[in-house]
Amino acid sequence: MTTPCSTPGIHPATGRARPFFWEETVQDWQATRKEGRRPEFSEYVARNLRAAREGVSREAGTDPALRPLHRVHLHGDGSDRLPDRYIAEHHTLTLFGLHQHAASEPVHQPDVGLGTACLLLRRSEALTQAAVERRLIAAATAQDLHELVQHLQRLVPLLRQAGIGLDYTRLFRDLTAWGGPDHNRVLRSWGLQYTDPGTPAPEDGEFDGQERAPYWATFDPGSPQAGAELAALRSGTGREPGTVAAMWPFHRTHMASEWRNKGSLTRDLAAEHTALTLFARHQQTHDRRMHLADTSPGTAAGLLLRKAAADSDGKAATAALERRFGVLLTSADADELAMHLRSLVPLLNQAGVGLDYNLLRTALRTWDDPRRPDAATSFRQRWDRDFHIAASS
Repeated sequence: MTTPCSTPGIHPATGRARPFFWEETVQDWQATRKEGRRPEFSEYVARNLRAAREGVSREAGTDPALRPLHRVHLHGDGSDRLPDRYIAEHHTLTLFGLHQHAASEPVHQPDVGLGTACLLLRRSEALTQAAVERRLIAAATAQDLHELVQHLQRLVPLLRQAGIGLDYTRLFRDLTAWGGPDHNRVLRSWGLQYTDPGTPAPEDGEFDGQERAPYWATFDPGSPQAGAELAALRSGTGREPGTVAAMWPFHRTHMASEWRNKGSLTRDLAAEHTALTLFARHQQTHDRRMHLADTSPGTAAGLLLRKAAADSDGKAATAALERRFGVLLTSADADELAMHLRSLVPLLNQAGVGLDYNLLRTALRTWDDPRRPDAATSFRQRWDRDFHIAASS
């Protein structure tokens, strides 16, 4: 019988005295293969997997059969409250037990985060894209750890049926962070993994490096889903980029896999998030696409000025527009620029004036980038010139 790794000392990768049970399971399976036998799980693993599955409906710390599987130790400090890490490990163990059940190979797959697993599930065609996204978004919007685990208990068997693994060490960290200060980072990592354009589909082969067109460039106002899609994007207004699950299907940002797995908040992601929310507000109620190439904020504001001048109260309106646009040009950073754009876009919506969202995303990305110290000045000069040309022509 193969026995689990029990060498005294510290596990080098994590600083733990022993690997997690799901890591031991992989070692156990690999040991039989190295011995030249048919890879299989030992009785030790099989017995503990049954215990893990039986712990699904039980509270952490109440099942004696699960206690030997914990690597997070309880300290006798007199507290009745279990540590968050212990509770997270309990749920991770039970989810792993469900996932590994009847699978002939280890389902613990390092570097496969929950978002990546759902992306692979979608591409396996075991479920429709809408069904996968519905399950992932339900998990991401869980109000507490208990609700999240309930969603994962329904998702994990689907991964098993499709032959898709999951990094349970990473899932343990995610569950530990749920509800804490790293909550948004966990959400962002799931969303970035799920929308990774560099993960090749089986029929596509290697990713060719061609960037997918941004959502606003392909938006179809006549689509039956158009209204729901725009509502999903508007829900991200004022919220941290990458953390709004309803927006995940519409992101196209390229990012290194390492950064995706960490849930990194980059300038590219922040710029795309802001541009998506602005476009959704701009597009609302219009039956033609409001993304209009080569129409800068200066040109759009100048066209608004011409329209206002034609009205009966044009003098007051034009003066207000000039002040509004002047304040926009003096934005000190990308956040201030986004704030002023959020007040300009509803006016463009009302007047039916379009805007180039590719240009807008670039401006938001580079406005205060220290590597592009002249970017803001260049945009200010160009937009100011566009404004006066459009207003006077």
